[in-house]
Amino acid sequence: MPIANVRAQERDTRYDRAARVVKQQAGAMPRATLVPRWLPDQRRFWYRYSTGVDTCRYVLVDAVAATRKLAFDSEELGGRLNEAGLSIDNPRCLELDDLEFDEQGTLTAFRLRGELWEFDENQLPRRRAKQVGDVTSLARQASGENRATTLTFVNRTPNPLELIWLSHDRQRVSYGRIPPGEQHRQSTYVGHEWLLVEPGGSVLKTCKAREDQTEIEVGGFLSPNQEWLAFLRGGAVWLARQSTGEEFALSQRNEGDRAFSGVLQWSPDSRKLVAISVAPGQNRKVTLVESSPTDQLHSRVHSFYYDKPGDKLPHPRPCLFDVATRCSVPIDETLFPTPYAPSGILPIRWEADSQRFTFTYNQRGHRVFRVIGVNADTGETQAIVNEECDTFFCYSSKQFLHWLNETRELIWMSERDGWNHLWLYDAAQGSVKQQITRGDWVVRSVEHVDEQARQIWFWASGIRAGEDPYHLHLCRIDFDGSNRLQLTQGEGTHSIQWSGSREYFVDTWSHAESPPVHELRRADGALIMELEGTEISDLLASGWRMPERFVAPGRDGVTEIHGLIYRPSTFETGKKYPVIEYIYAGPHGAFVPKEFTVLPGGDVRTLVELGFIVVQCDGMGTNWRSKAFHDVCWQNLGDSGFPDRIAWIRAAAEKYPELDLGRVGIYGGSAGGQSSTRALLAHGDFYHVAVSDCGCHDNRLDKLWWNEQWMGWPIGPHYAEQSNITQAHRLQGKLLLIVGEIDRNVDPVSTLRVADALVRADKPFELLMLPGVGHGAAETPYGKRRRAEFLLRHLNP
Repeated sequence: MPIANVRAQERDTRYDRAARVVKQQAGAMPRATLVPRWLPDQRRFWYRYSTGVDTCRYVLVDAVAATRKLAFDSEELGGRLNEAGLSIDNPRCLELDDLEFDEQGTLTAFRLRGELWEFDENQLPRRRAKQVGDVTSLARQASGENRATTLTFVNRTPNPLELIWLSHDRQRVSYGRIPPGEQHRQSTYVGHEWLLVEPGGSVLKTCKAREDQTEIEVGGFLSPNQEWLAFLRGGAVWLARQSTGEEFALSQRNEGDRAFSGVLQWSPDSRKLVAISVAPGQNRKVTLVESSPTDQLHSRVHSFYYDKPGDKLPHPRPCLFDVATRCSVPIDETLFPTPYAPSGILPIRWEADSQRFTFTYNQRGHRVFRVIGVNADTGETQAIVNEECDTFFCYSSKQFLHWLNETRELIWMSERDGWNHLWLYDAAQGSVKQQITRGDWVVRSVEHVDEQARQIWFWASGIRAGEDPYHLHLCRIDFDGSNRLQLTQGEGTHSIQWSGSREYFVDTWSHAESPPVHELRRADGALIMELEGTEISDLLASGWRMPERFVAPGRDGVTEIHGLIYRPSTFETGKKYPVIEYIYAGPHGAFVPKEFTVLPGGDVRTLVELGFIVVQCDGMGTNWRSKAFHDVCWQNLGDSGFPDRIAWIRAAAEKYPELDLGRVGIYGGSAGGQSSTRALLAHGDFYHVAVSDCGCHDNRLDKLWWNEQWMGWPIGPHYAEQSNITQAHRLQGKLLLIVGEIDRNVDPVSTLRVADALVRADKPFELLMLPGVGHGAAETPYGKRRRAEFLLRHLNP
């Protein structure tokens, strides 16, 4: 056998062995989830908790009495179930649900294998008798189907609708199309079913023919006073008076290529109507060829809509009509010249007094975001909220708007003071009343707003000094910014599950070096009891090694960069190990695991068991730190936080000399695919080997929404400057590009254009295209193996 084949076989054997070790390790960890199942009294709940690979317990908790006890003896119940004729293989871990208890906490009923069980007078399980209620037959009545009738279908929507008859065997039979604004008379029989289907295939309405209903109207918007029906006909807005049937056009047909969208919004007093006029976008389509479909010999073509940066988008604008005058009210469009609205929709909201309607305006390029109010009598506009940024407004993950209708206020989320916080506005005046939250930490999301108590529950990170700034904690605060209360306490990232009454919650928390703890707390955060910890002795005995949290300064020598170091189970102090960074630098989040995780993504554990030290960190440009930290990504995705990552890895190697910086690899997918290739183009003096999966290598070729959020609009020269295509000639080191041929997330052209540029630059590299695979090709079994083989070959652990 040739030497190359022998070595390849050895690498495959090593990968298989490492994968088996990781699988065994994962099998040693019981499920650490706890889901409270609250009883109707809302003071008690039960839960099922794994105590081992094939053992569990059921626990009953009384939150008022602060007690917990075993809900029943599993082995005893298993024995009784066997006596009742069921075959219970493992009584130590019964699969029960819908448990019921009496006031003394004794189990009285449960669900097993889809059936409800209760206990007889001898405490033996028996099937509970089914509760018989009124049953309405869905079968057609033959007597009805013999009576002929006629239906008139009226299409009040802006699109043609397909009329379909549903046969007795549920087959669809088309009876043609009804144009928008038109009607169609159809002979049928009582009981026959009909569908009206939109162009995209969605069923808009279903109906069954009746003798007492001869007209089926689809679409149209009834006024609150029931007097008017608004609808679209022939490209214009029409009204029909319900009492007389009188119809008239409220608007003219749109000029040019504009058209009214299908949603019409009535004012509460029924005097005004808002329609949305939309100029169409470019509607770019991407076409992919599936070379080897499993159900046919020849290739299959996939075509789908896919907007790319710089494409023309739909341009909606509101149109206001006065019903009494039958005229439009001109609206001043100065405050919303270039809306970013890929769907062509504006979220119209009328105020209760009908004096004003509002909508949010996200200016394309995302440097301006407004909440706009429109005077219903004059058409004058007001910026109720006005956000203007030098870089970008992070609408995709930091947008929150909550209207307080009774007090004419609103709650708004903003980074205007350098951190993501909540603000209280006077919505009538369009002015700030109060900054609700403040400090060098971030609000991650709003969990609940209590308008009566004027309190907000929110998730925050970085709120507790000395703790990892990404850890999530639940907090509560008053609208005026007073009485801030941190409801969760343990060091780590928290998740909660409320009781139905919101009087209690179960808090689960952990961090990368500490397994989950489950606690029961009152709504004010007071600890009632610890419910469960997580036993990991079997996991550690399997050879699984805890990752290490590591913190070091970034590029500025000051800002803390947080990450993890994963070492092999066979790690030896003093021995040199090649280093691999698993990267994802997408600015929409932060990606180093903050919860206890046995198997992190990206096949990290398998690579570790192959003899690598794997690292992860979140560099500048990623989310959930200060605005300045995040802004590093603006028009600068090629940066990928590398100055911080390299500084962090160097600091780790200085502390732990086992990290061999003469053998450094990097890999990632999607945005991580872009970054990992970029590592060899811009930092080839530090990174030596890269595997890049489904990378968005040129931000002009990827999806519009994600790339314009960070790179901006219009498309400037910075797009080309940071493209891996235009920088391909700078390649150093060993590169493997992986892509799935039918990736609908990131256009495969992005990877293939990099390959083309590398060929033109006469640069050596490898390309793996996987037939029939979509996004994340490197995470398929074959992709994982090929990635590991490439890293083994060139980093030689």
